Amino acid sequence: MTETLNISTLSNHLWESANILRGPVDAADFKTYIFPLLFFKRISDVYDEEIQNALVESDGDQQFALFPENHRFQVPEGCHWNDVRKKTANVGKALQRAMREIEKANPDTLYGIFGDAQWTNKDRLSDELLCDLVEHFSLLPLGNNSARADILGGAYEYLIKKFADATNKKAGEFYTPRTVVNLMIRILDPKEGDTIYDPACGTGGMLIEAIQHVKDDGGNVRKLWGKLYGQEKNLTTSSIARMNCFLHGVEDFKIVRGDTLRTPAFHSGDSLSKFDCVIANPPFSLEKWGEDVWTSDPYGRNFAGMPPSKSGDYAWVQHMVQSMSPRKGRMAVVLPHGALFRMGGEGAIRKKLLGMDILDAVIGLGPNLFYGTGLAACIMVFRKTKPTKRKKQVLIVDASSQFKKGRAQNEMLSSHVDQIFQWYHDYQDVEGVARCVSLDEIQENDWNLNIPRYIEPVIDEETVTVAEAIANLKTSLEAAYAAEDKLKTLLKENGLV
Repeated sequence: MTETLNISTLSNHLWESANILRGPVDAADFKTYIFPLLFFKRISDVYDEEIQNALVESDGDQQFALFPENHRFQVPEGCHWNDVRKKTANVGKALQRAMREIEKANPDTLYGIFGDAQWTNKDRLSDELLCDLVEHFSLLPLGNNSARADILGGAYEYLIKKFADATNKKAGEFYTPRTVVNLMIRILDPKEGDTIYDPACGTGGMLIEAIQHVKDDGGNVRKLWGKLYGQEKNLTTSSIARMNCFLHGVEDFKIVRGDTLRTPAFHSGDSLSKFDCVIANPPFSLEKWGEDVWTSDPYGRNFAGMPPSKSGDYAWVQHMVQSMSPRKGRMAVVLPHGALFRMGGEGAIRKKLLGMDILDAVIGLGPNLFYGTGLAACIMVFRKTKPTKRKKQVLIVDASSQFKKGRAQNEMLSSHVDQIFQWYHDYQDVEGVARCVSLDEIQENDWNLNIPRYIEPVIDEETVTVAEAIANLKTSLEAAYAAEDKLKTLLKENGLV
């Protein structure tokens, strides 16, 4: 009986593979090489298991075992992991050929999934280094019998997080802290029959978290198959997102590489496809976001106004609003705080969106939670149809204190997520933290959503007697006089007075 790997063993083993690359390969490029190798090994090991299962079923019929119907993915002859493992020269060329042939053999599911890594660049990847890397991956079996999808998927997520930690500033392009994702998913509360869409999906973490949420709620995750959608501009990142879904056991999804704001992938004619849950952490204040296309956008995504040329924040918001299903559509988007109060074109767009009464909540997060920026961010929650008791008002939450201080990066813990979600769920005033603000009040503030305008922090003032206050003042004055005398002495000694 094959021993099942645990997530700790697998995670540590995968991280060691990155250490083999350290030196010749920059940390920012680890994911470009490690993830394709992991996926290649997984496909090959699962293929071998399927061969064995088919041989048992057919009483040893070798020809039957090779039938395409017996395999999730096709592995052409000479393109198996073991074929590459035999190579000691031109290993990169063998790897590149095997991956490309597997992609061609599975055009509907795997085309382009291995990305565009330069496997044949021997200045960076010598034959010796690649042999070491292949041998390292060969030490552990990665088939279904040894590495269940949930274990492999968890280890994959661990590796994504480690790569994000190693690259920090560049990580914001592909990774959102998982506790932030968890908060957003809990707010949207996807169900087993919902369609879920992330227009800036990065490595697919939000889609994976949605699946986990449905599973934790006792739902049938298979009812999500064919209902998960994502688009990502970066080739490597979009490939990682697709691998992420496969390695988590997701059998049917649509993740497309492309520029969402310029060429959205999901539409029918001039109408964007509609989804029940729309969720994203798009690039903050993106410049050159596609203003030239939006001046006459065929999908009507400038319905609330034209975003400024130097910030695409409200281009993403309007795209996502247009992507919500008409009855139960809801969305959550991460934005910089500036999107709450910047005036001009963005102010006009906010006015229009607030007038539609679809903004459900604004949640201000703590500083330095996201890779690549120390700025605090916020989450804006929209609903196409708000509950009656929430109409004509917006819940504004100041959750800026909900984080654990870190050396390089602050962290939002699960306890912080629980607290913030509770404030959102209760949808009521909490002194110094949350307020249900009427649209009339927001209008009086010229449609400005800056959180301090609506929530005053609770100041914990000590009770001090008059006598104590006078004594404190005397002490402060004496210290100030002493400092002044010392300054005069120093100036005289240096001939400055």
